[in-house]
Amino acid sequence: MSVHSETLAAFTATFVQQLADSGLRHAVVSPGSRSTPLAVVLKQHPDIKVWMNLDERSAGFFALGMAKAYQKPVILLCSSGTATANYYPAVIEARYSRVPLVVLTADRPHELREVGAPQAIDQVKMYGEHVRWYQDMPLPDDGEITLRFVKSTAMRAVKKSQAAPAGAVHVNFPFREPLMPDIDVAQKYLQPVNQQPGDTTELAGCMPGDASAVISALQSAKRPLLIAGPDQYQQPEDLVQLAENWGIPILADPLSNLRSIDSPWVVSGYDATLRDPGFIQSYPTDCVIRFGAMPVSKPLLKYLERVQPVSYLVIDDSSEWREPTHFVTDMIYTDLPHLLNQIMDKPPEEVCWQDWTEQWLTIDKKVRQTIRTFTTGEKWFEGQVVQSVLEHSAPESVIFAGNSMPIRDVDTFYTKADPSVQIMANRGANGIDGVVSTALGVHAAGGPVTLILGDLTFFHDMNGLMAAKQHGLDMTIVIINNNGGGIFSFLPQASQTEHFEELFGTPTDLDIESVARLYNGTYAVAKGQEDLQAALKQARQGSGLHLIEAIVPGRDDNHKMHQALWQQTNHVIDSLVNPLGDHDDN
Repeated sequence: MSVHSETLAAFTATFVQQLADSGLRHAVVSPGSRSTPLAVVLKQHPDIKVWMNLDERSAGFFALGMAKAYQKPVILLCSSGTATANYYPAVIEARYSRVPLVVLTADRPHELREVGAPQAIDQVKMYGEHVRWYQDMPLPDDGEITLRFVKSTAMRAVKKSQAAPAGAVHVNFPFREPLMPDIDVAQKYLQPVNQQPGDTTELAGCMPGDASAVISALQSAKRPLLIAGPDQYQQPEDLVQLAENWGIPILADPLSNLRSIDSPWVVSGYDATLRDPGFIQSYPTDCVIRFGAMPVSKPLLKYLERVQPVSYLVIDDSSEWREPTHFVTDMIYTDLPHLLNQIMDKPPEEVCWQDWTEQWLTIDKKVRQTIRTFTTGEKWFEGQVVQSVLEHSAPESVIFAGNSMPIRDVDTFYTKADPSVQIMANRGANGIDGVVSTALGVHAAGGPVTLILGDLTFFHDMNGLMAAKQHGLDMTIVIINNNGGGIFSFLPQASQTEHFEELFGTPTDLDIESVARLYNGTYAVAKGQEDLQAALKQARQGSGLHLIEAIVPGRDDNHKMHQALWQQTNHVIDSLVNPLGDHDDN
């Protein structure tokens, strides 16, 4: 080996070893030539598992899913050129869903940039403000100062990716040929340092004023609400305990995973309840304490915009603004566990909202009963698919919901599930990019996963199934096939009958059974609840990839079924509404 190969080995191995010393254990690698130095050294490291993924867009989301499940950074590596651009959707999702990633891109050396060399594009700060931090590395050098810089850069990348708000960081590596590092030299640098990586997160802490602002708002409230947004809370049961201590209903987004906690204080049917005009008129809240991001439910968003509570406090762990109503009165950036410790046992001496809370909990119970009764009927529709998946998934598993209709149906029909089952989704940018790959990445982190998504979302990431075939992953995918974009039937575009199918319905006529054969998966078709439950049971008993095609009635029929459900819940709510005094303060 040449001196260049030895230098290349020292440079890259120093960087990789520091990633390992910082606690990183998984690297998703896309194949390519220019990234050879890092790919070989990552594969050589005894403590880092390399996951090859042939499609860069899929690879980005696969790493995102692993990081989402582990709640720690995953390494993502690709070659130069447009390979780097294919990571962009996952980088965007990582930013908005606050998932830590360490993105490493190989690059041409400086003399080959912007001179017409192949696979050379401008990669400097190419992800813009969608990454938390960027570093363009120098050409490899094994001098003492350079290697200290390399080590500190790796350490800094990990810390920056985890610091609130978490997200992706981008480190760009220009390499000259030859690209093969000296393995023997690399091995000398791949030795763990005898020190602990330490706490790599930056917590905001909790100032005394944070707690006093929350307590003050609640002490002056008559009709308070707690809202748990779609964040991965360290101890979700603490939020439920807070609701119980204060005697306040807590509206729980399905991705908060509070709904699986057996507590009368958790409200899960609010998406249907807040579609009732009579309820909104009779029950305007005057104080909202929201934890985390805005929930999935659009009716909840519209309700907050309609009532404009006197006090609207948002508790977040970083100073990134996540409040779309623009009616917030206080943005409190703090560490949630510390805040809860200060306010948990300090309810007002005289609670004046007992009737308010009882009405909310009574109505929610009736709404949930109505939803369950509705979905036990003989009419097969998308809501039954979602409820069957929720109720018949394996213990200690993850249900990953696709965007558009599935996550909204989870919000509506998630009334009962095994407490050990976790609900996950990509709700950062809310797109349909990479959903299959993300769910496979979650499974790669350990434990069974059931993915439920629409046929268009499935089509959008069919390449992601290669990871299941390549790595022998076990996953069940339930594809709700209504032959097109079902969510558009719920939007004003549905009135555009002349061009609706071409522009919005976009039927694909997918042959999903052929897709299953392509990726060595099993296939089952479900045309009713019994079919689906049998297919789910069979999938749990086997290994490998299982595709279950739930063929449902047309998109118009699905829209009518949802409308019928909301009419029933409205009728139930209207029979229970008992206005609670004057609401002129709103």
